[in-house]
Amino acid sequence: MKNKKSMLLSIPLIALGFTACGGESSSADSTAAMFTEAEIASAITPDLRLNDREYFEAPGVNILAFSNPPGGLFFDAKTSGIEIIQRGERIATNGDLRLLHTPEQWDGMSQLVGRSVDREANRIETRLAYPEHDFSYRVIARAEGGKVELSVQLDAPLPQNLAGKAGFNLEFLPASYFGKAFLMDGQGGLLPRHPGGGMQVDDDGRTQPLPLASGRKLVLSPEDPVHRVAIRALSGDSQLMLFDGRNKAQNGWFVVRSLIPAGSAGEVMRWELDVQADPDWIRQPVLGYSQAGYHPAQPKQAVIELDRNDKPHNRARLLKIEADGKKSTAMEAATYPWGDYLRYQYLTFDFSSVTQPGLYQIEYGKQLSAPFPINATVHANTWQPTLDIFLPVQMDHMEVREAYRVWHGRSHLDDALQAPADYEHFDLYAHGTETDTKFKPFEHIPGLDIGGWYDAGDYDIRTQSQYHTVRDLVHAWEEFGLDRDNTTISQQKRSVQMHRPDGVPDMLQQIEHGTLALIAQHRAVGHAIPGIVAAHLYQYPHLGDGSTKTDNRIYKPALDPFAGERQVGKMYLPSTVAPSPEQRVLNTDGEHSGEFDDRWAFTTNSSALNYGSAAALAAASRALRGYNKQLADECLSTARHVWQYEQQREPNLYHYGNTTGGRLEEEQLAAAVELLITTQDEQYSAAIRELLPQVRDRFAFNAATLAQAVPLMDEDFRKNIQPLVRAHREQIREFEQENPYGVPITRGGWAGAGSVVNFGNTNYWLHKHFPHIIEKDLVFRSLDYILGRHPGSNLSLVSGVGAESKLVAYGSNRADFSFIPGGIVPGVLILPPDLPENKENWPFFWGQNEYVITVGASYIFLANAVQALLQGEDV
Repeated sequence: MKNKKSMLLSIPLIALGFTACGGESSSADSTAAMFTEAEIASAITPDLRLNDREYFEAPGVNILAFSNPPGGLFFDAKTSGIEIIQRGERIATNGDLRLLHTPEQWDGMSQLVGRSVDREANRIETRLAYPEHDFSYRVIARAEGGKVELSVQLDAPLPQNLAGKAGFNLEFLPASYFGKAFLMDGQGGLLPRHPGGGMQVDDDGRTQPLPLASGRKLVLSPEDPVHRVAIRALSGDSQLMLFDGRNKAQNGWFVVRSLIPAGSAGEVMRWELDVQADPDWIRQPVLGYSQAGYHPAQPKQAVIELDRNDKPHNRARLLKIEADGKKSTAMEAATYPWGDYLRYQYLTFDFSSVTQPGLYQIEYGKQLSAPFPINATVHANTWQPTLDIFLPVQMDHMEVREAYRVWHGRSHLDDALQAPADYEHFDLYAHGTETDTKFKPFEHIPGLDIGGWYDAGDYDIRTQSQYHTVRDLVHAWEEFGLDRDNTTISQQKRSVQMHRPDGVPDMLQQIEHGTLALIAQHRAVGHAIPGIVAAHLYQYPHLGDGSTKTDNRIYKPALDPFAGERQVGKMYLPSTVAPSPEQRVLNTDGEHSGEFDDRWAFTTNSSALNYGSAAALAAASRALRGYNKQLADECLSTARHVWQYEQQREPNLYHYGNTTGGRLEEEQLAAAVELLITTQDEQYSAAIRELLPQVRDRFAFNAATLAQAVPLMDEDFRKNIQPLVRAHREQIREFEQENPYGVPITRGGWAGAGSVVNFGNTNYWLHKHFPHIIEKDLVFRSLDYILGRHPGSNLSLVSGVGAESKLVAYGSNRADFSFIPGGIVPGVLILPPDLPENKENWPFFWGQNEYVITVGASYIFLANAVQALLQGEDV
């Protein structure tokens, strides 16, 4: 007798319950009953084939093999190895040989040596290595039918030190499997919502998770085809182990792992990977529009994102919602094909002609958008949560209270110890041979425990972020007169209370807070510094209340019996492992302690940083003049001094990561423009003229700064700028041809919401001074993008703003799968080769979901720029 599978393949479609007219057949009930639903689905699963973008594809399934090199931005970005995209969502990543059961972010990863694609054989071979272990290997992915075989090939056996440690891992996104089951060799279990499973301590003193299950065949989500994945171990006596990586770190994933056998070469591991496809699956359309709504005079165009196999509808409707809930058609119009971008096709639906104030929805096919308003005040308050909530939450050295809730206590009152020379920190800070201060390594630097915002979700005080934020806040204050007062801020009491006015505009108090951190550096060491950051990896990923990250007491070696061992590379520095109870020192005299937990200050006297800091101080002096005259005077005096100092010395060009300032000529230009606006001193206008030839090749990055100088420069300067503005407008046409949103969508490891905001702000300044070249719409479209008209989804990228917004994000409360109102996430990350992604259920992707203060400040400017351009417009 034939086996069941061959019988199944020979059964006509009518016997499987299908008829030509789409009805059900009863004559085949007894035959079809012989086969399970899973067997039927398996038999009709389409073949996986390599497409022209070099990944395996079937309806509803993509399997990538090292489309991106291992590592990525900030080391393990979880965007490499074998990856699975199922029903349009990436559910698995990092399929590669790893040295721990559940590696953390800075644990060892391979390096890509080479990758070859054989379309005829339906095969991708990737060559990788661990140079530090003198070890190389190959990962081969080959599709046959609806499955992919993965194998690891070694030219020589594992090095002895990797025996029992090296294994092939594939990581599955926990949020995709919350509440779902698994089968391991037929034995069922539930995947835990909160980290589950036991732990053990290995010979190196590290904790390691115990497997949730072990066996030869694992099926994840057998009950749900949307996430069903089966893995079968095909080699020897190899076992699959299922781990929960969240026991080690909140951003850990579920890990399926097979150890590599010691003493073997050739093929040492082989898996069969079976991902549930669906011949009929078509991704639901995404209606991209501003979740916050529109001003009547504003252009209004929805962008409709469609699966490449979807059949577009040629019309869409705008519905008006009445007070009684009834809906009427405000407009019905054609949708226009825009073309293809990345993996999708796009339509546009223009409803700019609708100007009547009211509440509306977009209807496309069977889909209905969330409600949104059209009225003249739509953009009047979309920036307020950023000022009212997000920036206060980020304020370091303060207790921040919101009614019954305390966001955090007074943090980092022990700032900061001098970082040592010749040291590279894991978060892009470093020192060369000099630290450029009088302080000895690990000596306390007094006076830095004031002002500043947590740069992002990691609590560091990155000077570049601080001065960019101050400048943008000053520009918004001066340009739009934002006198909103909704927060009580007391520097003397180190206290912030939200929703409690204190009679002072909040913008001034935020400008003051950032300025205090900048001026403190000049007071303490005589120049700007790269910043202040947690020294130890075990401290760095701290989640929750910033006041619990250190003991808030200044480190004193006399109280520390381990003081002699506090050297780079010794003890627990910079280990991911927290000090043991024996290593922790709780000795204290009240103000000081022997706890070596204070942050470190990196103090290089970089010329670029000095100019950038001087620019912000000069700008702040204008805003603070009528509020804190003493600080305003000190800021301007310091900015002038920095300018003279840098003009008289050879520039210090030390550069490392993104912490030592931008390009020297661009930071100098910013300082010259801000000092010119503040003082009208001719020496600064002369400097601007001299710098123009040096910055013109990167005009887009310097256009806003140059435009602000135009009113104070001569007519020749305007004439020299004008052709650059025209070229800038022509460059924008490239964006308009590349994507349907007409904005720059970046392709790096950090998504581009900040670039889109800066694009809008730049065009605001250029429109203000060159309105015949740069149109208002270039400003409006940036805000539309941020508020929901972007690829991948239609969520507003500003948490809490708009009907549907980012409510799971990478802030200090990310472990709670929560958000900070008014924070702006980086947004849509383009994962090579063609997937726009912004995870809505997983906050730990920093490149997609991490708030930063710079974008918060520049967004405040953008929202008010749009409102200012529309205010008083005729409809």
